[in-house]
Amino acid sequence: MRRTTSLILLALAVFFTALSPLLRWYAFPRLAKIPPNQYQDMVLEARGATLLDYGTMKARKVSKVTIVQTLKGDVAASRRIEGTAGRDVVVWDGLSYVQGPDGKMVSRIPERYIFDAHSQEPVHATGETVDGDPVKREGIEFKWPFLTEKRDYEYFDAQTRTTNPIHYEGTRNFRGVKVYYFEQTIPWTKVPFPKTMPVQGITPESVAKTGTTRWYTTVRRFWVEPVTGAPVYGEEIHKEELRGGTLLGGRDRVTAFAGHVKMREDYVEHTVALVEHNRTVVLLLTSYLPWGFLTLGILLLALSLYLEARGRRPGDPAPARAAEPEPVSA
Repeated sequence: MRRTTSLILLALAVFFTALSPLLRWYAFPRLAKIPPNQYQDMVLEARGATLLDYGTMKARKVSKVTIVQTLKGDVAASRRIEGTAGRDVVVWDGLSYVQGPDGKMVSRIPERYIFDAHSQEPVHATGETVDGDPVKREGIEFKWPFLTEKRDYEYFDAQTRTTNPIHYEGTRNFRGVKVYYFEQTIPWTKVPFPKTMPVQGITPESVAKTGTTRWYTTVRRFWVEPVTGAPVYGEEIHKEELRGGTLLGGRDRVTAFAGHVKMREDYVEHTVALVEHNRTVVLLLTSYLPWGFLTLGILLLALSLYLEARGRRPGDPAPARAAEPEPVSA
């Protein structure tokens, strides 16, 4: 009976020990992914910002500018692209909607972001756009990969439609959460006007005829929880200018928007709580269960060997041997 128990414990020890690396290196890369139907929104504010009054074409100080960002998963599009891509794909329809202190629209820029559900690498497919213009993204956008590393990443900028490095600047603590801090600077770059302008009757084409151009620069900052790869906080020091042309009445340039854009406090609290919950789920697959199963396997092996040793301890009577038959001569 003791021997049977030790064999059962040995089998369980082998099972849990083998399950530990399988869970971490085989199951986790396949189970950890962004759901295709995810929906999220975020509100950011720039208080004491500078905003262009299109009626007078002069920049003025305003109490605040509000930016509402939404991301909505398109499940049908994800399944359609997965059929040809041969991997799990997420399609996000995003919208960045900017409004002034009076609630009126300043700009709205939609985009469609298609990426690998596991690695967050972009997947190039029909429909990948920013403000209706086809793009071919390189690098990440919105989210870092699971198990983010302490290194620089390539990050896509929707305004310039270009990819630039976003630099790892160290490990920090943000409201009790260990985070990696990343920063990216986009130098002054000529960018297209939004397709939807804030003034009725004005279009990007009509502005282009005046010779006036739009320029943009920003310093982008993210505090990223490394296990989930999700930013818990983000902000931008954002500036836009109109330059040259007859629209400015002989002026060389005028500020279209300038402000320090930050996440609104209630969204910061919600994001931190959500990321902490998701972090626990990811750690179950990467740390808690693999190490737990390995420890359990070692304990079961030790118990099995202990029972086997007790079954063979000195002093136990040797089992009776069967008497050998006497030789028979012919």
